[in-house]
Amino acid sequence: WFRVTCDIVGFIGLKRFALTGFLKRSLCSLQVMYCSAECRQAAWEQYHKLLCLGPSHHDPDHPLNKLQDAWRSVHYPPETSSIMIMARMVASIKQAEDKGRWQRLFSQFCSRTANEEEEIVHKLLGEKFQGQLGLLRNLFTTALYEESLSQWFTPDGFRSLFSLVGTNGQGIGTSSLSQWVHACDALELPSQQREQLDAFIDQLYKDIDKETGDFLNCEGSGLFLLQSSCNHSCVPNAEASFPDNNFLLHLAALSDISPGEEICISYLDVCQRDRSRHSRHKILRENYLFVCSCQKCMSQMDDADLTSEDEEEVEGEGETEDEMTDV
Repeated sequence: WFRVTCDIVGFIGLKRFALTGFLKRSLCSLQVMYCSAECRQAAWEQYHKLLCLGPSHHDPDHPLNKLQDAWRSVHYPPETSSIMIMARMVASIKQAEDKGRWQRLFSQFCSRTANEEEEIVHKLLGEKFQGQLGLLRNLFTTALYEESLSQWFTPDGFRSLFSLVGTNGQGIGTSSLSQWVHACDALELPSQQREQLDAFIDQLYKDIDKETGDFLNCEGSGLFLLQSSCNHSCVPNAEASFPDNNFLLHLAALSDISPGEEICISYLDVCQRDRSRHSRHKILRENYLFVCSCQKCMSQMDDADLTSEDEEEVEGEGETEDEMTDV
């Protein structure tokens, strides 16, 4: 058994913070919210000095604001924050004393061929991605151009950045409140104290809902060098999680792993892994551009290419004749 803690090499694009009393909050001098003073300082030293909007935070004509607005208009949902991860990659290199080190780190993430990059970008931006990609590249260049990184601002280079994030990005979801509630649930308490605690937690959720709504998670995307090296399996022997409610990824074994055995995670969630081989392959082919040949898939090679009734109903609504024969 093992556990590996992976420091983040890329960046987090947060969708929304649950602004409760359980988060230690801190503001940069220009009113950008951070979860702690340490997080604020680390961001400033790594990339935020260049990306800080300052008094232009609400200026719609600021190049970074125009870039983010364009991203929101062409990509839904926007919380994947791919465009700002890319911005932080550029800013980190521009701010770094050892620029070569950061460029070498980013070069270690998986890259794809030109055709695959185009398919990944198409998946991110939709059918009319060519025009959208050109708009985003122009705004990206206006906001962040760096001569030493000129290859990232060409049409092919910009598409490669999208491909890098799309291929290697790890979704991040944490909730300090839910962790605390689970810890409370595990307490052995007399019945009266249990009732009082449960009533307090119920009221707490109601109070938070009035202030921030019922969404209580911090969500985003990040790049992790070690985690990105793990291939997919429909029967993974490891899984990634964020038990500390921060950006540190924990990679923990799900079963005994022998010396020399490949460490595999799943690109599918638990429910998707329980679906038929045909359904799993459809998801992986459309989102990750490969056909899985893990132990589970190989053992089901002779299974009919059929899905459950629910899957057939959902997939049948959007299938074309070509998709129906692509099995």
